[in-house]
Amino acid sequence: MRSRNMAAIKGRNTRPELAVRKMLHRLGYRFRLHRRDLPGTPDIVLPKYKTVIFVHGCFWHRHPGCRFTTNPKTNWTFWDNKFHQNIDRDKKNWIGLTTATWRVLVVWECQTRDLASLETRLTESLGFK
Repeated sequence: MRSRNMAAIKGRNTRPELAVRKMLHRLGYRFRLHRRDLPGTPDIVLPKYKTVIFVHGCFWHRHPGCRFTTNPKTNWTFWDNKFHQNIDRDKKNWIGLTTATWRVLVVWECQTRDLASLETRLTESLGFK
């Protein structure tokens, strides 16, 4: 049962990612999606501003202090290892991008639920307008 549930989880074009893309477009930003030539294949790339945006799921990327960062009760060692691998990969991608002089912004899944605060966060974080 869990295997079927986990297999159904998408990695691209998720609801939080679509919310961020829609907001950026409404604010007048133009962007590219999932550029594989950049470390970590960022969800959203703003080449004009040399900025990338990762839209992270709170569960998978372990958003600190978030109520959606739950732990599965079965096969705990497997999941703990998987979560640590995700966090390590995220750090490695962050370092690779910042070394290449890209600005990196992470938007968490829970932050996409309140569109007004998402708009404020994006405009303040990007600060290019």
